[in-house]
Amino acid sequence: MNPKKNSYDEPYTARVPADVDAPDKIVYGLTFRQLAILAVAGAGLYLLWQALHELVPGQVLVGVAVVVAGLAFGVAVGRRDGLSLDRWLLHGLRFTRAPTRLSTSDQPVPLPQWVEVPAKVRVPLPAPLRLPAEAIDDDGQIALDGRYATVVAASSVNLALRTPGEQAALIEAWGRWLNSLSAPTQVVVSAQPVDLRGYARALAGTAESLAHPALRAACADHAAFLADLADRRDPLQRQILIACSTTAGEHGEHAARRRADDTVRALSGLGVATRVLDGAEVTAALAATADPYRPARPARQAGAHTVITGPTTRKEGNES
Repeated sequence: MNPKKNSYDEPYTARVPADVDAPDKIVYGLTFRQLAILAVAGAGLYLLWQALHELVPGQVLVGVAVVVAGLAFGVAVGRRDGLSLDRWLLHGLRFTRAPTRLSTSDQPVPLPQWVEVPAKVRVPLPAPLRLPAEAIDDDGQIALDGRYATVVAASSVNLALRTPGEQAALIEAWGRWLNSLSAPTQVVVSAQPVDLRGYARALAGTAESLAHPALRAACADHAAFLADLADRRDPLQRQILIACSTTAGEHGEHAARRRADDTVRALSGLGVATRVLDGAEVTAALAATADPYRPARPARQAGAHTVITGPTTRKEGNES
């Protein structure tokens, strides 16, 4: 008699749409935004016909209508760089009209008095630089515009090495965490370069201090392997960051930290190594997003109201 099979031993399958953020189709496979663009273009062509059909030959108006309708249809259904063509054109228009010189000052920086500006030449003044993050606390809490956010670093889990029952349990725990979210949460997965030459130099320096000759040889051999790998390849490492933020009306200056701690506890059941980043690590992570090929190393930085002190040296000698 065969024992009854456990449901967790069966492979767990679920259908997930490829694009969960795709807008709904209204009519003829077109979204509401696309229909609105075509409706505005059609209304404009109708008004143009009513105003000019007695003054301009019909063939000319039909030719203009065909060209305008084709452009409107292309703008409505076209896509570029992952964006709809109308949004792409809107971003391009905003970019061309945005100031190209920015300053960290809250007010526009005027030109010095010694700069002679021609009367017929318009010199653009630097505009204030608006950063999304206003401040970063020592505990890693980021102050945004009326909200707070914290960053959690997490490792990955290899589902291919798990049994079907373990895979089902992990997916169920992941779903419980997703269903428990009540505030905006972002998961960022990125690939960053690894500096293997630094590890190779550190191992080569450590090899000399080892007691046993076999350990020194193994350490030197591994250092040479890392140096050779850094010369022949461009190694990358996967970084997973989870940004936990609060809502605009949520009270409490440590609410974002509590959400990060809840995320760490919830994901620990998945076998994921998680930790909340402190202020220095958050600063390094944000700097790495601006220049991923030269990531900043986490460093202990002084707080806003911390007195920086250092060792003092006295120069001995005769004083006159």
